[in-house]
Amino acid sequence: MAPTMAAINNATNPVSDFSDFVLTKGHGVKGLSETGIETLPNQYIQPLEERLCMTKIVPENAIPIIDLSDPNGTGVADAICNAAERWGFFQIVNHGVPLQVLENAKEATRRFFGLPAQEKNKYSKDNSPSNNVRYGTSFSPQAEKALEWKDYLSLFYVSHDEASALWPAACRDGLLEYMRKSEAVVKQLLKVLMEKLNVTEIDKSKEDLLMGSRRININYYPICPNPELTVGVGRHSDVSTLTILLQDDIGGLYVRDLQDNSWIHVPPVKGSIVINVGDALQIMSNGRYKSVEHRVVANGSKNRISVPIFVNPRPHDIIGPLPESLASGEQPIYKQVLYSDYVKHFFRKAHDGKGTVDYAKI
Repeated sequence: MAPTMAAINNATNPVSDFSDFVLTKGHGVKGLSETGIETLPNQYIQPLEERLCMTKIVPENAIPIIDLSDPNGTGVADAICNAAERWGFFQIVNHGVPLQVLENAKEATRRFFGLPAQEKNKYSKDNSPSNNVRYGTSFSPQAEKALEWKDYLSLFYVSHDEASALWPAACRDGLLEYMRKSEAVVKQLLKVLMEKLNVTEIDKSKEDLLMGSRRININYYPICPNPELTVGVGRHSDVSTLTILLQDDIGGLYVRDLQDNSWIHVPPVKGSIVINVGDALQIMSNGRYKSVEHRVVANGSKNRISVPIFVNPRPHDIIGPLPESLASGEQPIYKQVLYSDYVKHFFRKAHDGKGTVDYAKI
């Protein structure tokens, strides 16, 4: 039985005891929430500037919703490219991934986070049989001044055999199915986006550069006391080529508007998948496609889950503006960087908006 928050707060060393409960023993914020706490622990209170100011929220209908039922239809390719240039985010419907596959992935997520803490903790940094399987909480607790209100399981895909052997049985099959069934639409989107950059053919080497590695995360955002004082995920952009996000019906994802710095809610749309441009694609397109800041708010009344697939270059790939994107004489604004170095730079610090992409600027 989990200790109560009162017991934690009354311990001889409450900070140490808190860390032991949440981090070391693997209860995470889900376990913290389930103690019935009524006040947000100080460790999660964000600086004022990192809290979402609701006066800077704009109407929800701004982020495009693109129907892929006829992917070759008039205006579809333009809609995809325009969304990637203007917003960095869009939702797709009638995308070819069966709705039951999406539901299975969400159910697999709930099943994993429903496991006892000691079972989930078998996959923590200290206990996991592989660096490719990692259960944790917040983003980078050692680097953060204030923690984020989220637990996660991160799974780097190497092969079906490795996933079958190492991924938790509670969620493995549903997540592998979701990855497999979404691959076709990922290729379809990349083909369209590349054509606008004058890349007429995605051969094997180009495909490896764009989507040679994949990671799937499952995220759990439990009910939070004082949600206005913290964040589910802080301001950041992804380091991926594309991110393929499945969210439940709770909502809470906000995207920065590049034109006026306001925040736009990305409302849940039944059967949809959220697509966003990552830093790697912004760099490869020489800034044409935008990797945009986004964040997740905490919720005071409902638990939320999400399932992003990060489609990435391979760790040993060198990323920089594609030659085709510079064919018209455009000057490169990003240098050539080793992708694994770029990713390490992202993970060694707290979320800091668009700070990571500066690492690649000339």
